[in-house]
Amino acid sequence: MLNLAHTQIEQLLASHKVVLFMKGTEQFPMCGFSGKAVEILKACGISREKLHTVNVLDDQAIRQGIKEFSHWPTIPQLYVNGEFIGGCDIMTEMYQAGELQQLLT
Repeated sequence: MLNLAHTQIEQLLASHKVVLFMKGTEQFPMCGFSGKAVEILKACGISREKLHTVNVLDDQAIRQGIKEFSHWPTIPQLYVNGEFIGGCDIMTEMYQAGELQQLLT
């Protein structure tokens, strides 16, 4: 089951430049950290067309699989160009330092 999840994750990362694995959706985040992650990406100028979100609450295999894939225990998780960037705290730090904006341009 997890191998299938890893394959799905790899396909998502190959298909989209900016991927946010989150609880809920961009329009209806189901946790504060996921909501903050979406706000940060919008503040960086990432439009709905450029952001691909994955609601981990819809698929338990993806929810567990992404944690193992990244070796990161929490959700949300941001990937840019297939590379794991981090969770909400790292996104916040990078945004405040101006690093996330550079990465996303």
